[in-house]
Amino acid sequence: MDKTKRYHELVDLVRRYNYEYYTLDNPTVSDADYDKLYDELVSLEQELGIVDPDSPTNKVGDTTLAGFKKHTHKVRLYSLDKCRDYSALASWMEKMKSAGAKNFCLEYKFDGLRITCTYKGGKLVNAATRGNGLVGEDVTAQVRNISSVPKTIGYKGELIVQGEAMITLSNLASYNASHPDEPMKNARNAAAGAIRNIDPTEAGRRNLDIFFYDVAYIDKPLETQCQYHEFLIDNGFHVDEFFYHSSDIDSILSEVKNIDSRRNNLDILIDGAVIKVDDIDLRSTIGYTAKFPKWAMAFKFEAVEKTATLENIVWQIGRTGKITPIGEISPTELAGAIVRRATLNNIGDIRRKDLKIGSKIFVRRSNEVIPEILGVAEHFPSSREIVPPTKCPCCGTTLIEDGANLFCPNKKCSNRIVDSLTHFASRNAMNIEGVSTKTIEALHEKYGLNTVADIYKITYDDLLELFSPKDRRKEAVKVANISRSIEASKNVGLNNFIFALGIDGIGEKTAKDLANKYHTLEALMQADYDSIIAIDEIGDILASNIVEYFRNPDNIKMIDEMKRSGVKVADYSAVSTENEYFTGKTVVLTGTLSGYTRDQATAILESLGAHVSGSVSKKTDYVLAGVEAGSKLSRAHELGVTVIDEETFNKYIGK
Repeated sequence: MDKTKRYHELVDLVRRYNYEYYTLDNPTVSDADYDKLYDELVSLEQELGIVDPDSPTNKVGDTTLAGFKKHTHKVRLYSLDKCRDYSALASWMEKMKSAGAKNFCLEYKFDGLRITCTYKGGKLVNAATRGNGLVGEDVTAQVRNISSVPKTIGYKGELIVQGEAMITLSNLASYNASHPDEPMKNARNAAAGAIRNIDPTEAGRRNLDIFFYDVAYIDKPLETQCQYHEFLIDNGFHVDEFFYHSSDIDSILSEVKNIDSRRNNLDILIDGAVIKVDDIDLRSTIGYTAKFPKWAMAFKFEAVEKTATLENIVWQIGRTGKITPIGEISPTELAGAIVRRATLNNIGDIRRKDLKIGSKIFVRRSNEVIPEILGVAEHFPSSREIVPPTKCPCCGTTLIEDGANLFCPNKKCSNRIVDSLTHFASRNAMNIEGVSTKTIEALHEKYGLNTVADIYKITYDDLLELFSPKDRRKEAVKVANISRSIEASKNVGLNNFIFALGIDGIGEKTAKDLANKYHTLEALMQADYDSIIAIDEIGDILASNIVEYFRNPDNIKMIDEMKRSGVKVADYSAVSTENEYFTGKTVVLTGTLSGYTRDQATAILESLGAHVSGSVSKKTDYVLAGVEAGSKLSRAHELGVTVIDEETFNKYIGK
């Protein structure tokens, strides 16, 4: 391979991707693929000893959009150096320690659009994008429409703060639900598109936020990043609750790993963590490269979004008869696993995303479950239209199109029956251990198992008959366990039973909400539409589904059959969420508790109406400290926050 030729190809390719990402807000390559190309470019520059004047490694961001007034930044805005290896991060921090650094600050690396806001005399006078680091776009009118951005602040001197324009994932979902014909492709594009929209009110319509994290200029400088963090909070800026600081390298590394493990549960997009030297004066001594500050490092997590080729669509049928398209994609590594299939919602989802067979697509692993197809990256001349089925892929019944969905109306369709029975037996429903989809399929085929009530008619001998004579002795223990699990499932909580019934649209949370209101199965079965729709987050369609389910004679018959088989649904006792110590309070956990995992303690606090935060600030009410509590405990003492131990926690929750 001609390395010099490859180098110049990479310069052009990465410049193109930068233009699409920073200027057009319409990337055609995933972050992971971009990072791979960028790293190859940097490696070739080091190996060949050449740097093209137009190389992206020399530039910050990209060009500004035509149609926007230009804004020259008072202070140059740098990009961040990056690493993806924990040993490299540790080495960098050791180097900073040698340069005199005593403390480091750790924050999220937000995946949004960088914005600076200038205040004079306590008033917002300008907002701008980063642009190329020297000149950005004036987006003051757009930012003024973001409700969370303060228009006046307490500090009266000249101040320039930096933040990331973003839309929370919950707000994105709400926006897309109310704009089904024009949904936003992803959170970053939704935010960037609103900020760089000529119509300044679009930022407000999309319910954008700006998460502020740094001070670029202040006429009365402070001494540390920790002080700037508190300064932003005190002046009313929207600051993410997570902020960590420590002098210990191992503690920083451990917390970065914690962020990586929980990032998919956040309501915002992050793609890494940012580590900074805390001492502001020392930063000037450490200095800058042409592109990066030497005193900061971005640790990039493994990308959860990549590009792949959509090779085919297969159609699956679920318990409600809904036909769900599954995309078969080119083998792609996501979160450490090679994936070949990704989900889509329905035929409407395919049409909205303009998907075609053979096109390049964006794929994301969401919450470490099945990957999701986000949208099209690029079509090709060979791309083919996706033709939806007209017949059920299982039973051959003519499909019905209802809105964005296709349905098989045949309630005796084998796939619908098997999926319904599998859901009923699942862990968070009736929790019948050992009953897999394969077992259900075998029981349905051999004994005509058609309703969930039929499960309780299955005997030990029936289960044993599923195996060949030579395997029955070997499988006897497994069969006995399944038989015992079926018997044990006859005693079930109301919320689990409601979820197990598989009523269209009823998830675990709604099942618990219904149980919390009606307390008994009999009361729920008699509930009318007006009573059900009064429950928060239950809308017209869902309320109708519940009423219709319990007015259907076949469903009533099935429930009665289960009762005659010995199924007992326990009444639901509502747990009070009022607590004199924790309701409405902000609590931070630190250290190891002897009687609870971190998740268990968090769940208890949230059930009592507390807000559990990841960092200690002046707004923190309690710090719950276990064994080997770290810097959060020290921070609590510094700020005078009340610290409680596990014994006090038990007393406060009445245990």
